[in-house]
Amino acid sequence: MTTTATSSTSDAAPPPPGRARSLRARFLPANPVPLWLGWLAAVVVAGFAGALRFVNLGEPARIYFDETYYAKDAYGLWFHGYEHQTVEHADELLAQGQQEIFTGTGDFIVHPPVGKWMIALGDWLWSLLPFGTTMTPEGWRFAAALAGMLSVLILVRLATRLTRSLLLGSTAGLLLALDGLHFTLSRIAMVDIFLTLFVLAGFASLVIDRDKTRERWARLAEAGVDVTTVGWLGMRWWRVAAGLCFGLAIGTKWSALFFVAAFGLLTVAWDYGARRSAGQRRPFARWFGIDAVPAFVQTVVVAGVVYLVSWSGWLFSSGGYNRDQAVGTAPDWMPGFLAAPYEALASLVDYHDRMMGFHNGLSSDHSYISAPWEWLVMRTPVMFHYDGEAVGCGTGNCVTSVVSIGTPIIWWLSLVAVVAMIAWWVTLRDWRAGAVLIGVAAGWLPWLAFPDRPMFLFYALPILPFLVLAIVLMLGLVMGAGEESPRFAPYTRAFGGVVFGVVLLLVLANFAYLYPVLSAYPMDEGLWRERLWFDVWIYGSGGS
Repeated sequence: MTTTATSSTSDAAPPPPGRARSLRARFLPANPVPLWLGWLAAVVVAGFAGALRFVNLGEPARIYFDETYYAKDAYGLWFHGYEHQTVEHADELLAQGQQEIFTGTGDFIVHPPVGKWMIALGDWLWSLLPFGTTMTPEGWRFAAALAGMLSVLILVRLATRLTRSLLLGSTAGLLLALDGLHFTLSRIAMVDIFLTLFVLAGFASLVIDRDKTRERWARLAEAGVDVTTVGWLGMRWWRVAAGLCFGLAIGTKWSALFFVAAFGLLTVAWDYGARRSAGQRRPFARWFGIDAVPAFVQTVVVAGVVYLVSWSGWLFSSGGYNRDQAVGTAPDWMPGFLAAPYEALASLVDYHDRMMGFHNGLSSDHSYISAPWEWLVMRTPVMFHYDGEAVGCGTGNCVTSVVSIGTPIIWWLSLVAVVAMIAWWVTLRDWRAGAVLIGVAAGWLPWLAFPDRPMFLFYALPILPFLVLAIVLMLGLVMGAGEESPRFAPYTRAFGGVVFGVVLLLVLANFAYLYPVLSAYPMDEGLWRERLWFDVWIYGSGGS
């Protein structure tokens, strides 16, 4: 094997074979899952998730909830390169598939454009299908459903890599597929599902990078290289991939910055731990110059470039909101060919300042506002859609609704799982428990710093994959309990298997029970109310 790793003492004596084997055992636990079987399981589970999400994707057959912003902004980007103001009756025109929804000016928007580009791209892809047409409910929701399915596929592969278990990896994907919050946000033209997809893909890329890097360490040791003096380990392409994903995530919602900061520190912490485990003395200098600085470029700088490129439609057009704000402000000494780019970027900076001002001054008396400390217990879900005069259920009191609520069994069980991960990390310092906890913390704790800002339950969607990982890691611990005590192993494994089966059955039953209120399925109002156990799930904090 050819390697780009370097050593300051190339003629050093090779380490003993036992030491090389020990390094591989510590860095790379055995993976009993064949690659093809792991991918087959991921595709099957993702296909199941896709079937759930694509069936009746066009219901409700109109713009609803925040689609009134995101779908219209998506079409503005597609036709003009920037978000465009719409006419008064844009909802009706859009529902009829008409494109005459725009006025002559750019619109002020408060989120970056990537998620809306995804919605527009999804509509275009839908129109290419034999039965698809552009500017329909199925079209503007197609990308969200596809992103939901892809996030399930990525989670199966990630969980399989973390647990080295095909059963637990597939279970992680199944739990995500059967969560109500993930389900509803995969069937609406909003951007939170894209944020979740890109954050998850970035994290998965860093985990792959961790494994690939440790594989290099093990191969170097087996090749006779003195790993205690190894410096450069070669290009880290999976970390660059993480930077690309993080740039897309920030380009969807700025809250992705919290994940980028947390995972950026996590990946360099993994590098430092690898150097120490390899036996390097005083590894800080090598780690900082060879690992940490390139990691900053590969994640943060790459993410920044991707974010800037995501604004290309606005930068290379002339009609966007605030586009000409800085025209004429270029310094006199600046060459003419640089003046236009300078003024465009200055206008973009001013635009960002206005966006930040909007978020800082945001207030609302919305009935479904939910504080961060309420998210994990799902105290206040959001009623995306409600029609009390629906037809099709065979009674005179038919209703349809889309209540964006997580599957309670999953979210309430995740509270136990997070506590288990904390205990696991504190006692054994297992890196998987720490990584999952950092993912949850990055998507939840920062919001506690803004108690006066109106927030909603669906802001918690990006932490859901990490909560699911916590659950499957906890189930793995329960199912593997007693392995070091052969006398009791059969009983503890049987107990773990029962717990595993009960959890899956409860999740499946809970999702099936909630499905009609999540999917705009017509049903009798009495049965509908039975499924929403608390008044706050119906009326929000505003009462009846």
